[in-house]
Amino acid sequence: MRSRSPRTTGPPRRPPRRATGGVDVFLLPAVVGGGLGDIEEVLAAGRGLARTGVPLFLFRLPDRPLPRSVDGPWDWPPFRRIVRLRPAGRAAVTIAPAWGVSAAPPTDGPFGRAGPWAAEAAAIEAAYGPDRTLHISLEEFARTLSIREEGRERLREGGVRRRDLGRQYRAATARGESATFAREFRRFRAFDRPNVLHLFAGFRPDPAFRREFPEAVVTGPLRPGRRRTSRAPSRGRRWIWYASPASAERIAPGVVAGLAAVRPRVVLEIRSPRPWRYAPPPATGTVGVAPIPAAEWAQRFRFAELRIVTGSRTLLEALEVGGPFLYFNGVLGAGPAMRRHRPEKIDALLRLARQQRRDPELLRDLADFARGRRVAAIVARAARHDGPWSRFPTPFVRSARRAEGDEAGRWIARAVRSMARPGARADVVVRSLRDSAPS
Repeated sequence: MRSRSPRTTGPPRRPPRRATGGVDVFLLPAVVGGGLGDIEEVLAAGRGLARTGVPLFLFRLPDRPLPRSVDGPWDWPPFRRIVRLRPAGRAAVTIAPAWGVSAAPPTDGPFGRAGPWAAEAAAIEAAYGPDRTLHISLEEFARTLSIREEGRERLREGGVRRRDLGRQYRAATARGESATFAREFRRFRAFDRPNVLHLFAGFRPDPAFRREFPEAVVTGPLRPGRRRTSRAPSRGRRWIWYASPASAERIAPGVVAGLAAVRPRVVLEIRSPRPWRYAPPPATGTVGVAPIPAAEWAQRFRFAELRIVTGSRTLLEALEVGGPFLYFNGVLGAGPAMRRHRPEKIDALLRLARQQRRDPELLRDLADFARGRRVAAIVARAARHDGPWSRFPTPFVRSARRAEGDEAGRWIARAVRSMARPGARADVVVRSLRDSAPS
């Protein structure tokens, strides 16, 4: 199945080189949630490792199609696709999104079916040995909520009004739901597996989450690391919108209306991984759902005057490129009951921006747009460069991590280097990395 992502992939650009130390790295990309960012995150990790000469492999057993959306056009690092394991290195590292969901073996009970990469992960362990195989699990970005915060958030997204959250949460806790969540969270994240390193990337440290789940390593973001494009930007004013949420069409008329009154005219390009029904006026914008080459997407994204992004990966790409952006990850319900879908990423970013004294008016616009409010007015303000939009900060925020080495990519490279040491054991490496993580 071909991905509908706006990013694309061709064949490997060059064969992988043998890294010093003899560690073979296997990429296990898959869609875990509803978006395609899970695939892109694994490939971003691979791109970072490829620059250090680590050999990358895509191993799939014969007669097994790749998981949905993986066999499509993506910005792959150099890799070798194989159907049989012939270990050249003395150790193996796999990189998967939410290993407990995407690569864990089947378990008894509800939702216990094997992950789409379970057979390959088991084969890699059998070939290299469990103690010589380290699995890196890339968990959902910025989803490092405490048990209490997670419980309240599930109720909020389920439609409970804010004024009722406290009472409803206390009742749920009395029924044992908080204890059940903590137990099942550990089970489905495979926290009991001694050779799985769980990386929870985010904008800032989360001490409460780390105390409740010491198995987790909380890191800084995994940088997209896009290749620079050399072609000159196209003429005219252009915005690009990666409109992944199903509810994006609900705010599309407001976006178009906000741009319609602006001069010089702004052309809006909407890229979506799903079919679209709303068609903007031809002079105002275009909609594309078919894949485009990776270099072309990178150029359009980089040279856009403003980017409307979603989820985590395009948000991080916008921050990496710099310049104005808006964020919309979808809404549920309607009218007074309308509520945001999975807002933790933009919330974490805005909290950090407030701590760093970014313009309150700008942050209010970003927050309201993410809620689907004042859409046309905010778009018009941004397009006219009114107020704080005339001085949009770059970088938007400074890192809140203690050091540059706290970024997820550094932790991944550190895990690979650790497994390259003679006599290294995966369980010992995982414990050592967990112990060295900031609390």
